[in-house]
Amino acid sequence: MKWTRLSCCSFAANAVRLQLHALAYNLGNFLRTLALPEAVKHWSLTSLKEKLVKIGAKIVTHARYVTFQMAEVAVPKELFQEILRLIAGLRPRPAPA
Repeated sequence: MKWTRLSCCSFAANAVRLQLHALAYNLGNFLRTLALPEAVKHWSLTSLKEKLVKIGAKIVTHARYVTFQMAEVAVPKELFQEILRLIAGLRPRPAPA
């Protein structure tokens, strides 16, 4: 994360930009510590950003669904599915009725 590039004209704009960088850092750190499989736990935040966030995708819309077609160059399908499964496992279970 490049925190030093706060080049906005006003102090308030730079403060907001710094807060957004801090939020992005915390989200990346959350993903790295709680929702990554053991095979890729050693990835840095830069690797996460480049391999998981900055993935090119094609959005295909049909009458009833939307599909994201993503390239498997950086992250294989199975690894991406495992990450999504781990994120879904962090949700609290619904209370019994």
